[in-house]
Amino acid sequence: MTDAAQRARDLRRRIDHHLHCYHVLDAPEISDAEYDALYDELVRLEAEHPELVVSESPTQRVGAAPQAGFRSVRHRQAMLSLDKTTDETGIADWMARTRRTLGEGSGVSFTCEPKIDGVAVALIYEQGRLVQAATRGDGETGEDVTANVRTIHSVPLILAGDGIPERFEVRGEVYMSHADFERYNLRARESAGKTLVNPRNGAAGSLRQLDPRLTAERPLSMFCYSLGWVEGDWQPLTHMEVLATLKKWRLRINPHVEEVTDAAACMEYLHRLQSARDGLGYDIDGAVIKVNALSQQAALGALSRTPRWALAFKFPAEEATTTVLAVDFQVGRTGAITPVARLEPVFVGGVTVSNATLHNMDEVARLELHVGDAVMIRRAGDVIPQVMAVIASRRPPQAVPVALPDRCPVCGSPVEREGEEAVARCTGGVNICAAQRKEGLKHFASRRAMDIEGLGDKLIDVLVEEGHVRRAADLYGLSAQTLAALPRLAEKSAANLVQAIDRSRETTLNRFLFALGIRDVGEATALGLARHFGTLDGLMAADQEALERVPDVGPVVASRILTWFAAEENRDAVAALRAAGVHWPESAPQAEAPQPLSGQTWVLTGTLTTMTRDEAKARLQSLGAKVAGSVSAKTHTVVAGAEAGSKLAKAEALGVRVIDETAFLAFLESTEA
Repeated sequence: MTDAAQRARDLRRRIDHHLHCYHVLDAPEISDAEYDALYDELVRLEAEHPELVVSESPTQRVGAAPQAGFRSVRHRQAMLSLDKTTDETGIADWMARTRRTLGEGSGVSFTCEPKIDGVAVALIYEQGRLVQAATRGDGETGEDVTANVRTIHSVPLILAGDGIPERFEVRGEVYMSHADFERYNLRARESAGKTLVNPRNGAAGSLRQLDPRLTAERPLSMFCYSLGWVEGDWQPLTHMEVLATLKKWRLRINPHVEEVTDAAACMEYLHRLQSARDGLGYDIDGAVIKVNALSQQAALGALSRTPRWALAFKFPAEEATTTVLAVDFQVGRTGAITPVARLEPVFVGGVTVSNATLHNMDEVARLELHVGDAVMIRRAGDVIPQVMAVIASRRPPQAVPVALPDRCPVCGSPVEREGEEAVARCTGGVNICAAQRKEGLKHFASRRAMDIEGLGDKLIDVLVEEGHVRRAADLYGLSAQTLAALPRLAEKSAANLVQAIDRSRETTLNRFLFALGIRDVGEATALGLARHFGTLDGLMAADQEALERVPDVGPVVASRILTWFAAEENRDAVAALRAAGVHWPESAPQAEAPQPLSGQTWVLTGTLTTMTRDEAKARLQSLGAKVAGSVSAKTHTVVAGAEAGSKLAKAEALGVRVIDETAFLAFLESTEA
């Protein structure tokens, strides 16, 4: 056997294995990108050596074999796969080739639509009634999932409208929205059930439940994207006409479908779609470009497995499979110990990823993570990469379970977990632990605290490591000469930084309190403390009872404040800052009148067009609201601006009240009046 033949056989075996894992077992072991790489290699190998092509090769199929337990359905018209490209050149070449085939004067136009990341399904309607639903299967034969599809609320059982053909087939994609995925997993965690890895596999697994009642418990949706075949008088001329008519008959059509005339317009659409990707509320892995005129589609025809009249544009993969090389433990400003996975570098979501957050040891336990494990990671937009699942079947014998260290990895102080908290902490404090000192200084200089422009994280690391700064007050004694001597800091930059540090001496009491980094004292709590006490001395003299009279300050937060100001090193740090000239306007202590949003937690997400996020936050805080950065079951309201993403999805999953910018402005106007 030749090397090429051996490689082809190995590729066919591996691809068949992964198709079985994905389509039959609903337990994928590799990412889509890795699968595509294997498939593309086999295509190239068979093109170079046609004698290696065999009927059972995955390249001669479109999908996977039907699952045992479902009745097989032979498609009257094959459900083909799509050729794909990942760049503008590929689109331009395909469009040029299409025009040459049809004739330069053909006046061809194209449609662009999102490529939903779900499960392809064909629906047959007879006299306006749903009579059959089948998966794509191997393209020729699929699985009868009619009973399961009937549980999907977005699929009409009876069509409405005029001109419905006697019998026809419509094709689309069944998927699970982000909100439904979050809602299902929330219920599963509460009932100690099995959670889903991601929406795509959730949809595939749900559609293949032999008991339709189980499918009904897993909320699915469907977008229809094309016409299969028709028996009757309906003879649409274009794909856009097909979609408009299907929508009229109550079938669900994706709203982001557009007609374009050339590659430039197509790329402009793709850029807009990719920018909006994280806010769509469902997963897409690219876009589909089609010839609009159905007569031209027929003239172009198809190859053995792909139509010539359609092309898939693939976005960078948001999921990938890689290996955990190590787990490090980072120390935050409050001593929180956070496990971070160090990964075999992998390209995902448009960037090379080598680290992923693990949140806390409870998450490590949930994953049953070992160093050496193969893991599925996900990166969406600017979200920090996360480990979504461990592929236990690929765990090597030498894999080592991840354990929480007994001692801080930076200063060696004992690590403790308080009560039932998920977070473990270093007990060393800022005076002992250099990591806490660095993170505390980064927080102190941040934009929402003292706002020292030009004092970045790397510079703070250097200042601490070289002994120039041990506490925040030391910043105000830095000279331009000292700073200019540091790596990569020129004289002009050093002078600008000294000026920025000097400007920060003039601040507000609430910013100063927030900058101190007292545990659990965020911006809203700092603002409430400043308003209630008016002066720092008044706050420092307050007892537990007095602190608990401040809105949004309960027994735990009051105890944190008392403990912080009771520590001699903290009082010394405050005195040193005041001695360095840090000051703010003070006012007489006063008890605030009740505020209309007192006790409520609000979350801002997306882009607001009439004000900045900080302005919106300040207005809510002035009404007594706490403005949080994440959504939970305790969130009162989410304000969703343009391109709102995962926070909106989670709010919908939890049933939290959501208002748009128009309603938010009206609310402010009526409340502030």
